[in-house]
Amino acid sequence: MRMTTRANVHQLSFMPRLFPVNAYLVEEQDGLTLIDAALPYSAKGMIDAAARIGKPIRRILLTHAHGDHIGALDRLKSALPDAEVLISARDSRLLAGDKTLDAIEIQSPIRGAVPKPGAIRTRPDTLIADGDRVGSLLAVATPGHTPGSMSFLDTRTGSLIAGDAFQVRGGMAVSGKMQPLFPFPAMATWSPAEALRSAKRLIGLKPTLLAVGHGRMVADPLEAMTASARDAERSLESQGKGGASHVTANRP
Repeated sequence: MRMTTRANVHQLSFMPRLFPVNAYLVEEQDGLTLIDAALPYSAKGMIDAAARIGKPIRRILLTHAHGDHIGALDRLKSALPDAEVLISARDSRLLAGDKTLDAIEIQSPIRGAVPKPGAIRTRPDTLIADGDRVGSLLAVATPGHTPGSMSFLDTRTGSLIAGDAFQVRGGMAVSGKMQPLFPFPAMATWSPAEALRSAKRLIGLKPTLLAVGHGRMVADPLEAMTASARDAERSLESQGKGGASHVTANRP
């Protein structure tokens, strides 16, 4: 595991050279918020990293319910029974193994490594929605990679922890835009058109730091995020999948 620190955000990267899978520890006054649970074997590294920082993990906050973001959840909850587990209400269904779609959602199959029913024993303590606050973090609904994907903006610093709304490994890209050097986030994306709309929303937040599920953290990311959104939009237009006609009815 490689740990990289930018101010109060600590990136924990597992398999950083081959297939980087990231989780994040965000420092708060009362301890640490762990964002995402990476891979099943990652629990010890996360707990050891918290010990190095010298603060307890108070919360386990999930961006979405794919296997490389929830892998160590059960082991973490077993080791940290008092830690609060939070996920969006929509992706809590994926966490429980329910891949059904709502009638108002794009009727495209949910992709990626969603757990089978009952595979994850841990149940969330709190279901979060767009605009909720988790300590210093503002929850931002960013559907696309999954229907209930969330990103989190640190209101103190402007750091944005965005799950798989963007990728950095293989070149910065909006979720769903295929990057040949690292195609896996695109292959696991439910709706590229929704992902593009969410990416534009994140650009509007003007983050100072972008921290995602795959790849290194990027300081001053706005220009690169904007360019990648334009690239994703061109790609969708060339496929005849313009975003305006492919968004869900309940998005703000």
